[in-house]
Amino acid sequence: MPLNIQGCIGWIMSPDSGGIDVFIGTVRNRTNGKAVMRLEFEAYEPMALKEIEKILAQAAEKWPIQKALVHHRTGVLEVGEVPVIIAVAAAHRAAAFQACRFIIDTLKETVPIWKKEIFEDGEVWVAAHP
Repeated sequence: MPLNIQGCIGWIMSPDSGGIDVFIGTVRNRTNGKAVMRLEFEAYEPMALKEIEKILAQAAEKWPIQKALVHHRTGVLEVGEVPVIIAVAAAHRAAAFQACRFIIDTLKETVPIWKKEIFEDGEVWVAAHP
């Protein structure tokens, strides 16, 4: 089921928030010069959810954010589809930007979500790290 970008933004918004930062990850059509047909994501869901909660708590400790969310899909995604949304609200934009970047970078390093890239001539599991 596609992620609801506007729903995520609506959940984050409040009259107290002066800045909302949203990261939307999309499935691109090329990796290292090879045409990507689709991606497949798998996760160990109980651990992934706990780790995401931990990351959100760490972000709230580091920056004065008001609300934050992470939505990440699993399964087969086609080029152009959205596998991940990170949204952060804060009174000021700097905290929202910094927390959002921290959340996506840490998610890619620590959350047990795996990505398989499918090409015309094969497939490969890739590290989640950028």
